[in-house]
Amino acid sequence: MSTVKSFSVGNGDMFYIKHNSSNFTVIDCCLNDDRKDEIINEIKREANGKDICRFISTHPDEDHICGLETLDEKWKILNFYCVKNEADKDDKSDSFEKYCELRDSSKAFYLYEGCARKWMNRSGEGRGSAGINILWPDTSNEEYKAALEAAADGESPNNISPIVRYSIENGGTFMWMGDLETDFMDSISDKLYLPQTNVLFAPHHGRDSGKVPSNLLEDISPDIIVIGEAPSKYLNYYSDYFAITQNSAGDITFECEDNYIYVYCSNEDYAKKLGDKAKEKGGIYIFDKNRRSLDSNYAFTLKCNN
Repeated sequence: MSTVKSFSVGNGDMFYIKHNSSNFTVIDCCLNDDRKDEIINEIKREANGKDICRFISTHPDEDHICGLETLDEKWKILNFYCVKNEADKDDKSDSFEKYCELRDSSKAFYLYEGCARKWMNRSGEGRGSAGINILWPDTSNEEYKAALEAAADGESPNNISPIVRYSIENGGTFMWMGDLETDFMDSISDKLYLPQTNVLFAPHHGRDSGKVPSNLLEDISPDIIVIGEAPSKYLNYYSDYFAITQNSAGDITFECEDNYIYVYCSNEDYAKKLGDKAKEKGGIYIFDKNRRSLDSNYAFTLKCNN
């Protein structure tokens, strides 16, 4: 079984993947004081026994790197994945200083479209791969080069975010897009190949300014869109899709077995609402009353038709 978890961390992002192989992956970091110890302890517990652990940083906005220095202190980051960049800031936090240290160290592996790495997307030495593939950036693209230059000049690094896809053999698929903005996605849309994916984590925490253009959404054709924890007035709720709002859900856990994804929310009341929504929608959205009777955080099951 593989597990993907999206933590409820306020206006920020933090995820982990417990792979059905020797791999464990953390994506982004947003450790606030009230949950810092809880989240780090869970990551240490879930990663225990995994041979290959990696941290993927989508970009160095504070709400994606907050507490990185604490995470590295408590759970040593040995493999740091990011795009090659020279992002800079006038006001450098401890978290940004740690990001730069890791980015510029021998621990760094630089992500780009189609890149390959042992155990990330290639098996080797008796270990299976993590099933992680990078769909963007094309480092020769002029719009992307301009985004890198802007970040190096101290402007927003949102549009240096990679597109990361996790796929389980004969099972579920997940996609992360960092904080890519709508205008930037529009400008590169004819350069992207984005395959159908079961679960999409909406870019820029679900903000309207990061709404995925309709032509790309048609390509991805997500069965579930997770909308992050930006203030409600800024959110796009993707009303034509089956959406989960993290503001309401709390922590969201996806347990993946065979071609099914079992969805759990730490907010029991919202889990019940999602279960009712799944019953009403039917088809690939399944409500398992026996599973609910065993765990009140269970929301519904998605059958993957990949």
